[in-house]
Amino acid sequence: CGAAMAGWARAVRGLLLDVSGVLYDSGADGGVPIAGSAEAVRRIKASGLKLRLCTNETQTTRENFVKKLRGLGFDVSVAEVTAPAPAACHILKERGLRPHLLVHDDLVPEFAEIDKTNPNCVVLGDAAENFTYANLNEAFRLLIGMEKPVLISLGRGRYYKETDGLKLDVGAYMKALEYACDVQAEVVGKPSKRFFESALAEMGVPPEQAIMIGDDIVNDVGGAQRCGMRALQVRTGKYRPSDENHPEVKPDAYVNNLAEAVDIILQQL
Repeated sequence: CGAAMAGWARAVRGLLLDVSGVLYDSGADGGVPIAGSAEAVRRIKASGLKLRLCTNETQTTRENFVKKLRGLGFDVSVAEVTAPAPAACHILKERGLRPHLLVHDDLVPEFAEIDKTNPNCVVLGDAAENFTYANLNEAFRLLIGMEKPVLISLGRGRYYKETDGLKLDVGAYMKALEYACDVQAEVVGKPSKRFFESALAEMGVPPEQAIMIGDDIVNDVGGAQRCGMRALQVRTGKYRPSDENHPEVKPDAYVNNLAEAVDIILQQL
């Protein structure tokens, strides 16, 4: 790829990486790394570029998430992860909200410091098997009973890819509760502007010097571009060829995988 073609790769100081579908495909067996991604992360760090993992992962705590990634060969630390649950806790404390949690069991420790008695809002995460009719109905009843219902969603993804196929994501259940309660959810993870902005602030890099790399055309690419960043779509994870004809979102470039993106970016440094 000649320098002329890679104008999008210039003047970069920080990279924001989506995790699932870019670094690895998750799965019941712990998941599998995407070829070349662990080496690409090592090269980013060796180059001196700032690195931030921007994930909407809400099935586990950041500690366990990082432990899993390290087990797959990725040299990353909790300090490099921007995730929805801690961001949500910040908002809950700020606004004196007491959540009813409809989240994955493994995520609950992230909310340890938060008062959950007599809830005045609902927090929704990727609860996977916990998305039963009974649990959704309980959240619905709480919301519909509130004078001013507050629904906070840790993302709005439609689906994601695991090793055994595509899985429904939190956004589908968010829409169900929005529809039933006639309420608009507040999204805390990607593609919310505040989420990307906090990742940039943690890196100390302005948006025009950062590139987001993701497999989700709407939440990764579209969200980052709306914050003034460049954004690349990888052809891994849940990428589908139809993404290349998306009516609203046009990535700054398509790359086959993270390794290819890193090659091009490092050539420009």
